[in-house]
Amino acid sequence: MSRPATARRLSVLLALAISAFAFNSTENLPIGLLPLIAADLGVSVPSTGHLVTAYGATVALASLPLAQVTRGVPRRYLLGGVLTVLVSGTVVTVAATAYPLLLGARIATALAQAVFWAVTAPVAVGLFSPAVRGRVIAVMSVGGSLATVLGVPAGTWLGQRDGWRVPFLVISVLALLALVVVAALLPTSRPEESHAAYAAEPHTGRFAVVLIATTGSVTGMFAGFTYVAEFLTGPGGFPAGAVGGLLFVFGLAGIAGVVTVGRVLDRSPRGTLALTVGGQGVALLGLCLFARQPGVVVGLLALLGATAAPVFTVTQARILQVAPGRTELAFAANSATFNVGIALGALLGGLILPAYGARGAFGLGGAVTMATLAVVLGEPLLTRRPTPARAAA
Repeated sequence: MSRPATARRLSVLLALAISAFAFNSTENLPIGLLPLIAADLGVSVPSTGHLVTAYGATVALASLPLAQVTRGVPRRYLLGGVLTVLVSGTVVTVAATAYPLLLGARIATALAQAVFWAVTAPVAVGLFSPAVRGRVIAVMSVGGSLATVLGVPAGTWLGQRDGWRVPFLVISVLALLALVVVAALLPTSRPEESHAAYAAEPHTGRFAVVLIATTGSVTGMFAGFTYVAEFLTGPGGFPAGAVGGLLFVFGLAGIAGVVTVGRVLDRSPRGTLALTVGGQGVALLGLCLFARQPGVVVGLLALLGATAAPVFTVTQARILQVAPGRTELAFAANSATFNVGIALGALLGGLILPAYGARGAFGLGGAVTMATLAVVLGEPLLTRRPTPARAAA
């Protein structure tokens, strides 16, 4: 590959990673800005919280249908349209003076995100050799992970200083830059022509295990982590002012985990999936058991970040191996189950919280994660095709 061609493809990959950062930041920015938005628009904080709930529900419900509808659209045009909606949605968010308009802009942006996560991995991977698929997906995942570590905290700080609309304005500028690069440099080709359009070893059973791994690990993670502030300031014994720093440790470890996994992912996707899910389970159970030992809690938070953050990266790479049909439909299903896991985990943790506290929520999350690990480790047995004799019996 010539240097100009390589530079062009790397520029597109960077633009897609920036887009991932922009989408994930947009989705979660209201979390830190809810009181400001509620006061400015004259609505209650719980009602403002629907800006996050409606966004996640839209992504979960719309991912598969939109991936099916857009499967034949050239990716340059499709991603250009998706990023145009992101830019427009954030601009409307900045200008909104009424809650219904803001909610509508959020739902429109969520629809664009549903399409983005369905198609962006095959597009990014298709730009490079199949030998570096894991590294390409890791770059995309770092962009998305930085939204949690950098985008949301920085956006919260900026919103508290200059008003809640300013962070969304910054996101719209980043999205516009990504749109220009994608529109100018992404090749125009039919999606089915990419080597990433179909999996290397299609297998319905193994794909089902991937979806179970995503749902189970995310459910387990958010059963505990949704209530991490209560955990740290309650049984953890940390002062409220330390929570931000501890979450920063978690986030940095997550980025390190994604980068490290990206280097080994192409060699053993299934083994890496078992390692990350197992590490998450150990961290969650450890936090439940050793909640009153501050030094251990810090180390386990880092372990949780380093293993939980790469799970989505690993499942994406595994999909490129085993998806039974077009990969964008499989990625859409994975994105949908990821959002289902977030909602289910928060629900389960909330149900156990009154009786067993935040420690119990982390313990439940660890148990769910370990059950998921059992499915991942049992994949060869669960997906083994029966011999003719067994089938006849």
